[in-house]
Formats: sequence, structure tokens, C-alpha cells
Amino acid sequence: MPAQDLYHDAVKQALIKDGWHITHDPFYIGYGDVDVYVDLGAERPIAAEKEGHKIAVEIKSFVGRSVVRDMEQAVGQYVLYRDLLEETEPQRTLYLAVDDEVHKSVFQRVGFQVIVKKNNMRMLVVRVDREEIVQWIG
Repeated sequence: MPAQDLYHDAVKQALIKDGWHITHDPFYIGYGDVDVYVDLGAERPIAAEKEGHKIAVEIKSFVGRSVVRDMEQAVGQYVLYRDLLEETEPQRTLYLAVDDEVHKSVFQRVGFQVIVKKNNMRMLVVRVDREEIVQWIG
């Protein structure tokens, strides 16, 4: 099992406050001879007669020594998990969760914005000190 990210519990609580039911902690993806773990799996029922929306959430804190290295790791994991999810659970949408301060300082950089756009990355921006979702992107 992988280690939990620094903001794991805050993101989990923010999702719960927003009406999501945490179904997996972590969320396992197995495909062929590849086994990976996304930080969280969650569902949100729309109505009793309709199937709820399903998501998987990979949480990144960006506290490493190099923001470029942190971005490389985040994008790499996001693309890997997204592509495996498309094969195993195409109804589940992947999100990259980051703190709102990280979003303001890191994801507003022009060079990183182009990477997010070209990789069609969906993001969940969380105010971790309040355990609240600030923004859904994508």
C-alpha cells in the first residue's frame, strides 16, 4: 500500500462535506500485470433512480524540493491512472486534488497550464485548512 499524501485526510473530509461517499481508501486499479493505487474513490448519488457519479482522486501536496519534479510526478501518475481507469472503469472520472495555495502558486504558471491543458487534467482544488472544496476544474 502506498503512503498517504500530506493532505489526504483534509481532501477526504472536504469530499464528505460536499456530499460524496468515500467508497475506496485507497482505490485499487489492476490491469494485466499492472497494479496501482489512486488515493480515493468516491460516489455521489444523483437521484434514487439514476446511477451516481463516480470519481477517483489522486492527491498531491507539492512539498518536494523541486516544483518541476513534483509536477512531473503528478502528471505522470495522473496520465497513468487516467488511462488505466479508461480501460477498467470508464464511468469513473479521475481528478488531481491540490491545495488552493498550490493551485495559485504552481498551476497558474504558464508552462504548467499548457501541460494541464494538453493532458486534459481534471482538478479538485481544496482549502485544506477548512477541509472545503474551492473549485472543480474540467
